[in-house]
Amino acid sequence: MISEAPAKHCQACNKSIKGRTDKKFCDDYCRNAFNNKIKADSNNTVRNINNALRKNRRILQELLPSDERMIKTNLEKLLERGFLFKYITHTYTNPKGNVYNFCFEYGYLPLENNGFLIVKQKEG
Repeated sequence: MISEAPAKHCQACNKSIKGRTDKKFCDDYCRNAFNNKIKADSNNTVRNINNALRKNRRILQELLPSDERMIKTNLEKLLERGFLFKYITHTYTNPKGNVYNFCFEYGYLPLENNGFLIVKQKEG
């Protein structure tokens, strides 16, 4: 007498599953929905940080004319556009010891009196 294996149920929708014995989901939609739900919290954090970095980059890009290599601005102009100083992609220290903060290829150097020098990284 052969006993039948207990019915398996989809981890996402709880419907009965037919097919392979190691199958966990009834279809691709349920598999994707289940995995997206599990990853939602960490994805939201990453998405929010990436959005802040892209916004910072866009602000620096808008302040630096395309035909210029660098320009001076002030703290007020950056803040009124919503620049978030805690989000940078990397730093660069020049031979003089000045530390530039970058959002992708656009960077800034804090100056005296709440001034900032905005630069674009050299290509290549």
